[in-house]
Parts: sequence; C-alpha cells; structure tokens
Amino acid sequence: MNKSFLKFLTDFGPLVIFFYYYYDSGKDLKIAIPPFIIATIIALAIVWFLEKKIPKVPLLSGILITFFGGLTLSFEDEFFIKIKPTLLSGLFALVILAAQMLGKQPMKVLLGKQISLTTKGWKYLALVWVSMFIVTAIANEIAWRTLSTDAWVSFKAFGLTG
Repeated sequence: MNKSFLKFLTDFGPLVIFFYYYYDSGKDLKIAIPPFIIATIIALAIVWFLEKKIPKVPLLSGILITFFGGLTLSFEDEFFIKIKPTLLSGLFALVILAAQMLGKQPMKVLLGKQISLTTKGWKYLALVWVSMFIVTAIANEIAWRTLSTDAWVSFKAFGLTG
C-alpha cells in the first residue's frame, strides 16, 4: 500500500469514522466518541507498526482525544470534548513560546529537514505558529460557547482543521 495514502488514512480516518457515527446516530456524541477513540488508537498503532515510532503531535492528540472523550462519556457532558481543541492549541502555543524564550528553535526541529531558514526566519515562523494556535484556541472557545453541538462539530472538523 502507498505510504503517503496510509499516512493520509491514519491522519483522517478516525475523523471520517467519527463523522459517520455522529451523523448515522442522529448527531449523538455519545455514539460517535467510542469509535473515534478506537479508530485513533488503531491509527496510532498502525503508525507505530510502520515507523517504529509515533510522532509527538499525533500521540498527544490521541491521548487528549481518549482522555477528553472518556470524560465526555463518563460525565455525559459535551463540555469536555469541546474544550479539547482549545487546550491542545493553547498547549502547543505555550510549548513553542517557552522553547523560544529558552533560546531553542522548535520549528527548526520539526521542519528543519523540509525547509531552510535563517535564525531570524525560524524565530518568525515560531511566532506565526504561536499566533495561529492562539487564534485557533480563541476561535474554538467562541464556537463551542455560541454554536449548537452540530454546528460546533462542523466548525471543528472543517474550520479548525483547515
């Protein structure tokens, strides 16, 4: 199987499964979250099997999906799954900003093999990403507090992912 197709499948497959169960169940998060968690764990296992490692971002995302999805199901409260994007974006912004303040270049570590920039360029790119994560966190906060669950699900999938 084509490796890039498999990467695409492991990145977006769990989301497709979530949508299928969400809309098939009449838009019930309690029905859609368990298959989403299982698909995410399977996707991470496939990545591990193929690469013998799991990149940090998908691993953290998988942990948070499992944790907040579990809280949502346990407490029967959509709040938990809805704040996950805010917390994840906020965490990424803080990590990049803290690394920058400590004199590290986190973006160079992540993207240094794909692109070549000056030290100033790496710092600028890091600040752009911090800004993007902050805007994403704020947008999610506004969305989940003002939109219906159905509208928030669409926003999360198509607005934040884009």
